[in-house]
Amino acid sequence: MAIYTYVANDVDGKKVKGQREAASEEALRYELLALNLAVAGIKEKKPLLQMELAPKKIKPQEIMHFSRQVGAFVRSGISITEALDVIKDGSENKRWQNILGEMHDNIEAGIPFSETVADHASLFPPYYLGIIRSSELTGQLDESLNQLADYMDRDLEARHKVKSALTYPLVIMVMSIVTVIVMATFVLPKFVKFFKQFKAELPLPTKMLMFVADFFQTFWYVTPIAIFSFVGFVMWMRRTEKGNGVRDRLMLRLPLVREVVRYAVIERFCRILGAMVKGGVPLPEAVQGAIAAANNRVFADGLREAQERMLEGEGLAGPIGDTGLFPVAAVQMMRVGENTGTLETQLENISDYYGRELDYKLKKLTSLFEPMVIIFMGLIVGFVAVALISAMYGVLNGQKVK
Repeated sequence: MAIYTYVANDVDGKKVKGQREAASEEALRYELLALNLAVAGIKEKKPLLQMELAPKKIKPQEIMHFSRQVGAFVRSGISITEALDVIKDGSENKRWQNILGEMHDNIEAGIPFSETVADHASLFPPYYLGIIRSSELTGQLDESLNQLADYMDRDLEARHKVKSALTYPLVIMVMSIVTVIVMATFVLPKFVKFFKQFKAELPLPTKMLMFVADFFQTFWYVTPIAIFSFVGFVMWMRRTEKGNGVRDRLMLRLPLVREVVRYAVIERFCRILGAMVKGGVPLPEAVQGAIAAANNRVFADGLREAQERMLEGEGLAGPIGDTGLFPVAAVQMMRVGENTGTLETQLENISDYYGRELDYKLKKLTSLFEPMVIIFMGLIVGFVAVALISAMYGVLNGQKVK
């Protein structure tokens, strides 16, 4: 058991803070949900001596393979303890081996599989524990584990597509910025000294270029300060709650990327929600898990308000539609699913549709972004070339300063 601090909102929308002992972060989420509290944030309190120094991470791929392997063993009639032994022997990650060993010992001591997972809930996706608990009650653990592995595989593939689509344009943009900084810091000052030897009247582009070179040479410390500030800002946005909120609001307002981010969140939310509903998880708990997995503060805030209305019996489609975050078509499909008893099927259809739309948006974004970066780089290089060539022409023609 560990001690956690939490921030939540009660049914009246008032902020509630406190600390509570629980088996895991996910277990505490469910406890607070049972108390009609919408969780805004949870953080484990660890004594300084118990904190690990740079522990080796457990990759999502390992969790995916773990789920598929345990599901296959259970389907074949082999005990979970034997499955954990085989998986442990095949892993090269020492930390993962230790965790699997602890899970093996706990199961042999009579603790259910879901509770052994709950002891290490921070390693698993937010929706994982709810599906495992529900599948244990229905006797469909092998099927649920296989579904979890399939979803994680699709999720990893979607994330890989996003990263692959953005990597090349980002590399070009970074190299363009580095090129400009190197030219302004090291190359241009030498040309400035050269031109000053000739008392020629220099054209306006050359004067502008010399001003930039003088600025970077005089205020050389501006460049490292700007770089460190940018890196610090990015780290703040990635690693703090407030920074995450700023990042998510910013990404949903940028003209070229907001649709990509929106469709990615909708696809992930609906796929996770559909998987949890199909696994027999009660709808309020399923929504809570899907909110956490969506990993977007703007959507999380809107969906928590919708979740409170769901707890009051208003269903799914109406509260979600009122958030204004989901397209009308997606809300309509949810409403059809609720009315016909096929909610999990409709949620899967929504996630498939927006998954395809996400692919299209990514291709469109990269097709626009690449030429924009190339044009930007071309303008910079072209301006420098024009400034230098026109200055050389003036010097050679012996145009003197008045």
